[in-house]
Amino acid sequence: MTNADPVATLLKDYHELNPGWVEIRTTTPTPLEFMRFVARNRPFVVRGGAADWQATREWSVARLKALLQGQTVEVAVTPNGLADAPTRDADGQLCFVKPWQQRVDFAEFIDSLLAPETRTGSEPPPPSEVTYAQSQNDNLRHEYELLAPQLPTEIAWARDALGQPADARNLWIGNAHSTTVLHKDPYENIYVQLLGRKHFRLLPPCALVCVAETPLPPAAYLKSPSGTWRIRHEPGPPVPLPTWDPDAGPAQAQRTPYSHLVVPLAVTLEKGDMLYLPAQWYHKVSQSCADDGICCAVNYWYVRHGIWRRLLLNAEFLAERHESPGTTRSPQTHSCLS
Repeated sequence: MTNADPVATLLKDYHELNPGWVEIRTTTPTPLEFMRFVARNRPFVVRGGAADWQATREWSVARLKALLQGQTVEVAVTPNGLADAPTRDADGQLCFVKPWQQRVDFAEFIDSLLAPETRTGSEPPPPSEVTYAQSQNDNLRHEYELLAPQLPTEIAWARDALGQPADARNLWIGNAHSTTVLHKDPYENIYVQLLGRKHFRLLPPCALVCVAETPLPPAAYLKSPSGTWRIRHEPGPPVPLPTWDPDAGPAQAQRTPYSHLVVPLAVTLEKGDMLYLPAQWYHKVSQSCADDGICCAVNYWYVRHGIWRRLLLNAEFLAERHESPGTTRSPQTHSCLS
């Protein structure tokens, strides 16, 4: 890319004008302070922002099992810990592959998370399958409603600033073998770590031209009674998803002429930390477990501020005008993942 390329210039100017780190706070913001971050479209972390929540103080494996004794929950199951991810089928075609879904007893689900974490040896073999509670259906008002009273119904400063209640509250429970691939969500997201750690790689919306977002045919994992896996194609329109991995290095095939110009931000959430993840920011998330052997988080989705939709549409229009020949993109927004 030359300096005359307007897209390359935009990316370089963005990184020169914005810090290459996530701002860290030690106190929660006021609504006015929060709106300043929304206006700048920049993430921040509040260390210990949820340290006084009942869930943060009291939850453990034993406590969660007691609270949900006898309850069944829906879990995502994959052979590799990558749910809702670009994956090649048996013929080598890249697809958007959803996980195998099944309902299980909550205690059995927790035990399945703990088993790989408690193996002895310096390099234990990977599990034959990975489970993750990742339903994105406002699950604290549904299958996890027994846990809801121990979590705030709102993030008050976000609600007051945006002038509306949370559109959804979702609980996430997994272990270190699950990774959420790079994607973006159309919500202002307040993400709170309750147990374990989450490791985020963040890219701003202008990275659209860097991530090789491609419409992928929908598919899903199928698990046979004998435990073997295959990928089955499903009807429906293609799903636009980034196919570039910020951690895969410069030699990967799924890249664009601009991929080398984006600088991902990295931040780790510890127990009790809060992250503000602005709408349309790309994020990849991995996790690691503390002594409990599981990772647990909750996030609050707020409908994004109207001005950002207009700005996003303008950015997509400009990107379409300047992207390289042969690049395929879709204007649709991918469904929410975390």
